[in-house]
Amino acid sequence: MAYREEFDQGAKTGSEGAVDTPARQAGQGAPVAAAPQARKKGLGKKPVILAVLAAALAFGGYEGHEWWTNGRFMVSTEDAYVQADITILSAKVSGYVQSVAVTNNQSVKAGDLIAKIDDGDYRFALQSAKDKLATQQSAVTRIGRQIEAGRAAVAQAQAQIAAAQAEAERAESDFARQQQLARSDYTSRAALENAKANRDRAQANVQSAEAALAAAKANVDVLAAQQDEAERVAAEQQTAVEKAERDLTFTEIRAPVAGVIGNKAMEVGTYVQPGARLAALVPMTSVHVDANFKETQIASLKVGQKVHIEVDAFPDADVVGTVESVSPASGAVFSLLPPENATGNFTKIVQRVPVRVSVDPETVQKGILRPGLSVVVDVDTRTSAEPEKTASIEE
Repeated sequence: MAYREEFDQGAKTGSEGAVDTPARQAGQGAPVAAAPQARKKGLGKKPVILAVLAAALAFGGYEGHEWWTNGRFMVSTEDAYVQADITILSAKVSGYVQSVAVTNNQSVKAGDLIAKIDDGDYRFALQSAKDKLATQQSAVTRIGRQIEAGRAAVAQAQAQIAAAQAEAERAESDFARQQQLARSDYTSRAALENAKANRDRAQANVQSAEAALAAAKANVDVLAAQQDEAERVAAEQQTAVEKAERDLTFTEIRAPVAGVIGNKAMEVGTYVQPGARLAALVPMTSVHVDANFKETQIASLKVGQKVHIEVDAFPDADVVGTVESVSPASGAVFSLLPPENATGNFTKIVQRVPVRVSVDPETVQKGILRPGLSVVVDVDTRTSAEPEKTASIEE
């Protein structure tokens, strides 16, 4: 008991001594001074957090209001590109390129000369065709003259028949008179026989004249057939001349429409063949946008709806368009190898349907839309659509 009392007294004395020491006082005083500073720091963060929350709420409210007023009516896709009805210029005839009148990126008008192929051989071919035609036309003229001569022969044969018939009638009358005289014994038998011979000869002359007439008419028919054949050959030669003239004109390659030349693949001295690609002609007036919408988006698309187009190359440009038409099938159907979903395992994939968007003519004239550029298309479904075209699409 005495030992325990001494221990408790020493512990009490040690604790009291520890409290009274300056080091202990300094150690115990430090936490009391730091507590107000921590509270001040905590109070300084609250305005920042409240400002961030307020900004987030304001931004969320703005975005929500924007979606409610506009966004929920917009159908958008990034799978859209600028397109144009590009014309591929090619050669119609073969030959060496004699001259090239354009360069890449040059604007041309309809009918402007693009290139010229050496036309020497085609000029010779045209002249040869014309010479053959002239020869054949001469043959047609000659046969025509022969027909006129044949018709004259027919008229002559007809006159000979008339003369032979008159002679036959005279001989027949003379023979009849000699027969009457022979019955009365007023003439000799020789005279009767001579009259009979004259009658037979006159009848034979009539038959001969008729045969000559038939031959003359047949000759005229033959000549007429030959003339018809010659005229047909002349028509063929005329066609050959026209073809040679066309081939000659094809040596000059001209622009079929107005546009811009690109991808030029010809130079002076290049040998070209029919169908060879020479250059591409991009008619800027036919620029449009092909937007590939998901099949889940096309239900609200109608022809005539207003479209806002964002061009990646010109982000500040305000391009306005109109829904012009909707493809009759998805893009996969028109691909080179359409998918066959009736075989094997099936995995459903959202299909894309091409939609053509016509661009504002004023924007097209500015030339900022180039085929191949990427765009973002936003269709405003609140705008009115054309009644007739809308009905056809809904069907």
